[in-house]
Amino acid sequence: MQPPKIIAEIGCNHKGDMSVAKEMIMTAATYCKADIVKFQKRCNRELLTPEEYNAPHPHPENSYGKTYGEHREFLEFDLEQHRQLQQWCNEFGIEYSTSVWDLTSAKEICTLNPRMIKIPSACNLNKPLLEYLCHNFEGEIHVSFGMTSKEEEEEIVSFFEAQKRNQDLVIYNCTSGYPVPFEDICLLDIKRLYEKFEHRVKAIGFSGHHLGIAVDSAAVALGATFIERHYTLDRTWKGTDHAASLEPDGVRKLARDCRAVAKALTYKQEDILDIEKVQRNKLKKNQVKW
Repeated sequence: MQPPKIIAEIGCNHKGDMSVAKEMIMTAATYCKADIVKFQKRCNRELLTPEEYNAPHPHPENSYGKTYGEHREFLEFDLEQHRQLQQWCNEFGIEYSTSVWDLTSAKEICTLNPRMIKIPSACNLNKPLLEYLCHNFEGEIHVSFGMTSKEEEEEIVSFFEAQKRNQDLVIYNCTSGYPVPFEDICLLDIKRLYEKFEHRVKAIGFSGHHLGIAVDSAAVALGATFIERHYTLDRTWKGTDHAASLEPDGVRKLARDCRAVAKALTYKQEDILDIEKVQRNKLKKNQVKW
């Protein structure tokens, strides 16, 4: 099995600070040995109604502004800042990617021509957004299936087939919660997605919002070829995602373990491997053959 791609999802865990974002990129690349870092791009005026934009943050202790709109704007990087993030990724040898939450953001990020763009679970039924990417973006389109019915999953994959873009589509098993208890992760849905979509999409991944790193290796064993986890430098920082994120050492160990599992997922190429022959000659030499 090919080693899975490890995605360290920075999202907005940079706290709206480019220097923090740069440190997170550097750490993910050089210490964690992740393959990809992923940010977010939102046009908040497009996503939020005026009432939502001007309402107070539902958890004021996590807010970076007086209203929810101000909070979201504080955490938002503009296109030129994303261009800089992409340049830093190139410098540190890690792939840049971004989730786009709306059509305006998709149009902006497409100008950067990344290898992949992610559609979060919250936006996977936004047909104009999906349609724009199918017609205007040549790279991989990754889509999470959190809070999505089985009927909607079929509709999404069928839509990409109709657009003749399904071979660029990567779908993710996901449960949308922060954090998700183990009993709600539902890892066997990876197997279900394989049974239904293996020959209809490019790949199947796993996007986890749980605690710890044990589950991710099991996702690899079930066939996930992309492993995506939220990533922060400090889980105690202000913000709703930090507590459900991994710190650098967690991402490092996750990458190590997932790659080890992938390497171990083989069959013996001969009945007795070379590594066993020495032991066989030593330990079985006096046994009677059947």
